[in-house]
Amino acid sequence: MEILSRLSGESKLLAILIDPDKCNHEQLAKLSNDANQGWIHLFLIGGSLLFKNQVKEIVDYLKQHCNIPVIIFPGNPSQIYDGADGLLLLSLISGRNADLLIGRHVEAAPSIKQSGLEVIPTGYILIDGGKATSVSYMSNTTPIPSDKSDIAVATALAGELLGLKVIYLEAGSGAKNPVSSEIISKVSNAVDIPIIVGGGIRSVEQVERAFESGANVVVIGTAVERDSELISMIAATMKNFA
Repeated sequence: MEILSRLSGESKLLAILIDPDKCNHEQLAKLSNDANQGWIHLFLIGGSLLFKNQVKEIVDYLKQHCNIPVIIFPGNPSQIYDGADGLLLLSLISGRNADLLIGRHVEAAPSIKQSGLEVIPTGYILIDGGKATSVSYMSNTTPIPSDKSDIAVATALAGELLGLKVIYLEAGSGAKNPVSSEIISKVSNAVDIPIIVGGGIRSVEQVERAFESGANVVVIGTAVERDSELISMIAATMKNFA
């Protein structure tokens, strides 16, 4: 329960999402160095598609070069690797695709149980980020409209009552707009479990707004691929949330 305890703590956390198809050795070295400076608190590893299954190589590199938790963020059961520290067991509770509510979980359960990973049951909620994303397309689900905070709240509450331990509000990789402050705030006030927010976050100001609205963890992926200096700029403002 070490990772879950950290997610539930009072400190705000910055997580970097690494897509195994898009990360090279130079980027990994830079990210490891940033982690060792205390600028990154968690790594999430996974993607919607894997043309090059480098999950094992990336996890092993990060484990060798830094000391922060490395968590699998699986797009499918093939992305599970027991060399990581934990796994977000995602249930797409905003959609009605049974395969992503329980189907793939049944397929993966035996190997997850044997892996020894810390498993974090996570209610995954897609919020419309202003454009179609890989997540919505691959999951064959419709995101919750960005102006329907009541639906997002009710969905998060249902996940909590079902026993899920974390809520992940996701606008999708490369989304035009991140999850709104209103949705983050209302969901955070409604549930008693940690809130992770990701998708479409590409500036220090957006990170600050997410934390101020109640996010426990903010996830950045695509923006870091485009701007390697973004992490250091966010690190400076993280002091305000210590």
